[in-house]
Order: sequence, then C-alpha cells, then structure tokens
Amino acid sequence: MPWLRSGDPSIAWQVEREVLAEPESVWRATRQRVADDGWGGRILEHRTSDGLWAGALYSPKWTSTFYSMQTLAGLGLPCDDPRARATASLLLERGVRADGSVALWSTDSPDTCVAGMLLRTVASFGLSDDARTRAVVHHLLDQQLADGGWNCRRARGATHSSFHTTLSVLEGLDAWSANTGGERMDVPPAEAAGREFLLVHRLFRSHRDGAVVSDAMTRFSYPRYWYYDILRALEYLAASGAAPDARCVDAVDIVLGRRGRDGRWRLGPRHGGRTWLVMERGGEPSRRVTLGALRVLTWWDHSSALAEPGRMAT
Repeated sequence: MPWLRSGDPSIAWQVEREVLAEPESVWRATRQRVADDGWGGRILEHRTSDGLWAGALYSPKWTSTFYSMQTLAGLGLPCDDPRARATASLLLERGVRADGSVALWSTDSPDTCVAGMLLRTVASFGLSDDARTRAVVHHLLDQQLADGGWNCRRARGATHSSFHTTLSVLEGLDAWSANTGGERMDVPPAEAAGREFLLVHRLFRSHRDGAVVSDAMTRFSYPRYWYYDILRALEYLAASGAAPDARCVDAVDIVLGRRGRDGRWRLGPRHGGRTWLVMERGGEPSRRVTLGALRVLTWWDHSSALAEPGRMAT
C-alpha cells in the first residue's frame, strides 16, 4: 500500500478511494492534484490555446487530441476541469455526424471503436446529457451485431464481433449510464449482450475450439488506447457491477499467476507510437497494473459464489 500510494496522484487517489476506503475529502484532494502534478499535469502542458494537442483531432497516435483526452479521462482528471470540458465539446462538434456516427478524420466509414472510446471520454467530463452524446449512444445501439458485440468493420461486411471494439463500446456505454442518472434507452440489454459475447469467448478464447485468440490479450499494458487485454476486460466487468462468472476463471488465473513475489504486477510491452511521456516502463513493477489486478481480485473474492454460465447479474 505505501508503494501504491506514493506513486502518481492519478494512482494514489484511486487507491485511497477503492482500496483504503479513505474519506471522500482525502481522495478528492489527491484527485485534484492530477490536473497539476505528475502525468496529468504534464499532458495538459501540451494543450494549445485552440483546445488541441499536436494540432490534430485523431493522429498522430498517441499525442493527438483524442488520445490525450482519453488518457486524461483514464487518469481521473476531475470532470469539472474547464480545459477538458471545452475540448470534449470540441470533439463532439467536429467528430459526431448527424446520425451519431463518429469520424474524426476524412472518411466514408465512421469507426465504431472510436465512437465507443469517445463516448467514454465525453461522459467522463460531464457531457453525457449533450444531444450529440445521446446521438452517439443511439448509433452504437444500432451497430450491435447479432452475436451481441460490435465490430468497426461492420460496414465492410464483418458479421463476427471484435474483442477490441466490443470492450471499447461497453466501457463507453457504462460511463454514459453512470453519468446520466436519467434516460437509459435500451442500454442495459445491449450491455448484457455485449458482456455475454466476451464471456462466451472466456474473454480471450475462440468460441469454436477454445484456442487463445492472441497472446497479446494476456499481456497487461497501460495506457491501453484501443487495445484489448484480459485485465482490461476484467476491470470493466468489476466496474460495471457484473457478478463474477465461472467463464472468467481462466483469465483470473492468468492474472493471479502474474503476481510477483513482491506482491506486484509488471507492465507488459508498450504500444508503439509517440507519447507525451513514459508513465511506467515495460517489464518493471507497475502501480497501474497492480491497482487493476487488485480491483479484479477484490471483485472476484468478494463474490459469495460464482454465477452459473449465462447468469451474469448486475
């Protein structure tokens, strides 16, 4: 705990709130430091007067406006930060089309994965009730495939959902639902179907033969951007209020098996691309991965009994 708490404010405030159960006044004070100290403050230093990062909405990865904002939301920059709110509104203004689809670059094929990530970001900064945000939600519900998930290549004929896109959309819908307090449309059944898609695949296996879809899914990265891994999926399940399901056992066993003798988890390989800073180094003990693993194990261990397959509860 001292090691976790002594890290960046973006880690410390979450440890104080979720692990140590400190009074709200304590963790809120630490959270306020995200805007000025450490990783969050260093990213905000690169925001220009026009509300952009790197002079562009989506590229280059990972220093563009879209990914800088996504990272700040993940760090827990306070939702009332005026700079983040202004840029979140700018992303909605420039990226959301009349039908709720999202295109942050010149294209005839809006990207469902990006729409899910954008939804999570703007919801994190208080724009859940914006008409453009609700349009994105409607669009995502329309894009759900028959197997319960989502795929950014649906317009090009994809009929089987993508792990990456499905999780990005689920995280977006969950953030939106948590911040609306009102209209929910058909989100709960859509979320349930999306979770079932992941569970049918045991979070990382083929539904046909049980083979691991990709070894990359078992390596824990941060920041994750659009990349899927089982720790990220388990964190989503825990945060969404879903009950543990027996089909998560393989994934949880991998998380347990990665714990070092010092009680810490190490960061996996970083995703290639430019960044404003290196938060933690691959192969070394990671406060962010350790926090995520503790979240998952707390969720898993506090269940009185595993739900039977097909009985995910919220």
